[in-house]
Amino acid sequence: MNPATPDSSSSGPLTTPEEDDAGFYRLRLYVAGQTPKSLAAMANLKKVCEQHLAGRYEIEVIDLMQNPRLAAGDQILAIPTLVRRLPSPLKRIIGDLSNTEKVLVGLDIRPQETP
Repeated sequence: MNPATPDSSSSGPLTTPEEDDAGFYRLRLYVAGQTPKSLAAMANLKKVCEQHLAGRYEIEVIDLMQNPRLAAGDQILAIPTLVRRLPSPLKRIIGDLSNTEKVLVGLDIRPQETP
């Protein structure tokens, strides 16, 4: 197959972000119910992502009150915990994510350059 010729089997625009964009962040936030700390962590994470990773992130929120078995997979010992699954290596941040600088450093996010 000629790579320049599009066809239904080519990955084209159907590639997943981790395949075509090394700058894509896949984040997983572990919480326990709708507590003030959990809600704060969700809001703070969304704010950081919108400001520094616009269009380059995916957030999965896992409520351990509903699915406690999912904590073992990422070795969650405290909540809320944010796990950066992509890009590698895996990183974790514990807390409500209110310290933006700590979150940026912990996730190794480079601030967006302004043109």
